[in-house]
Amino acid sequence: MEVTLHIPDEIATHLGKGESDISRRALEALAVDLLKTGRITEAQLCEMLGLHRMELDGFLKAHGVYHDYTMDDLERELEGLRRLGI
Repeated sequence: MEVTLHIPDEIATHLGKGESDISRRALEALAVDLLKTGRITEAQLCEMLGLHRMELDGFLKAHGVYHDYTMDDLERELEGLRRLGI
C-alpha cells in the first residue's frame, strides 16, 4: 500500500533533508504507533521497516519504546530456568 501525505513546504523543510528522509520518518512513526497500540507485532514491525530482528531492540530504544518487563516476568523466567536445572 502506498500512502501520500501533504505537508506544507515551509514545514517540510524543517522535517528533513529529502523526501525519502521524511517518508522514512513518517513510516517509522506509524510503525511505532501501531506496535504501541497492539495493532501489529514486533515481527510485523520488522517486516514493515525492513529491519532484522537483531536491530529491533535498538530501533525501539531509539524511539522511546521499552518492553513492559515486570518482576513477575523475571520470577517466571527464573522458575523456568530452575526447572531446567540451569
